[in-house]
Amino acid sequence: MKSLFEKIDYKKALLDSKRPLPKYTLKSIKENLLLEWTYNSNAIEGNTLTLQETKVVLEGITVGGKTLREHLEVINHREAILCVEEIVEKEEELSEWQIKNIHRLVLKGISDEYAGIYRNQNVIISGATHIPPDFLHVPDEMKEFITWYEKEAYKLHPIEKAAYVHIAFVGIHPFVDGNGRTARLLMNLELMKNGYPPIVIRAENRLEYYNALDKAHTTGDFNDFTKLVAIEAERSLDMYLKFI
Repeated sequence: MKSLFEKIDYKKALLDSKRPLPKYTLKSIKENLLLEWTYNSNAIEGNTLTLQETKVVLEGITVGGKTLREHLEVINHREAILCVEEIVEKEEELSEWQIKNIHRLVLKGISDEYAGIYRNQNVIISGATHIPPDFLHVPDEMKEFITWYEKEAYKLHPIEKAAYVHIAFVGIHPFVDGNGRTARLLMNLELMKNGYPPIVIRAENRLEYYNALDKAHTTGDFNDFTKLVAIEAERSLDMYLKFI
């Protein structure tokens, strides 16, 4: 893992040395990443819109034969990304309020009753061995998560920190719905705050992604998931460096 981090840090330093990046090149890369991120994050959760259909919805056009929820998932995800970008720009610290606000955007118009509200019932994660904590413990677990973030997380490499944020959040599963999308938004929030481009967990890697998460939750071994994040971080850096 150390050698992979060193390679990533070298590429990040190379990208940083080229800043400020060309305005329109940067704009086109960011638009492409927003599309890929939105499409894949929604596809992982079962949204049936294709990449091109997702692009059309982002442009404000309705796709026939698709549900209102699927359309809202695309629009909401874009709004949540814009919220994440604003947090990064303002250099705000992570807080429960921010997490709830991001989640509120993810579920806006889909499940307003539960948007931004910690769950009031128990849930299971489909296909996973790990069982999230009882809903009565969620508020305390989230407070402990933020305490860890404020007092311990800074010791980690930014890639590790982003991976651990995702793992810890999903392990708590604080909301009834929308936890996966929110977790990936929080993971990219951490990467972006540290100057890395956002990453895309691809829908075709869903099984590897779920298995690495469940392994982290049930054995405490975070390496598989951290490596997955690191590989995607390098992929994002390579895309930037290719066009700059």
